[in-house]
Amino acid sequence: MRPYLDKSAPDVWKAISAFSTTVKQHAAASGLSVQESEYIKLRASQLNACAFCLDVHSRESREAGIVQQKIDLLPAWRESALYTEREKAVLAVAEAATRMPLSEESKADLAGAAAVLGEQAFAAAEWVAITINAFNRVSILSEHPVRPRGADGKVLS
Repeated sequence: MRPYLDKSAPDVWKAISAFSTTVKQHAAASGLSVQESEYIKLRASQLNACAFCLDVHSRESREAGIVQQKIDLLPAWRESALYTEREKAVLAVAEAATRMPLSEESKADLAGAAAVLGEQAFAAAEWVAITINAFNRVSILSEHPVRPRGADGKVLS
């Protein structure tokens, strides 16, 4: 088992946590809703196959008011008419920022997302995506475990 990066370097973990808080505040001030930020976190975590972050952000997405059906259909968001134009824009940002390098399709998606979101919210969405990608890597490299939870979301003993 590899060491938990957050536990082996608590000063670095504290710094990345502070960075995340700054990004969250900036996103809110830039017009990005909590739901939109959660869509980004959830989609990037799906693409990165980060089980720990998926567990966290599935719960936080529901707490933010995202309905279960939209969470369930997220991998097929491009094939569904359920998502709003802004939701599709932030999901496009999440995918482009996670799947590197940028393809021509990703660049087109980003241009479309910027047109929908506006410059400030678009840049904030990119910062949210950058941040969750970093956290995904910390959790994956640390092999953070996902603990079983009951229907109420509480960890089972």
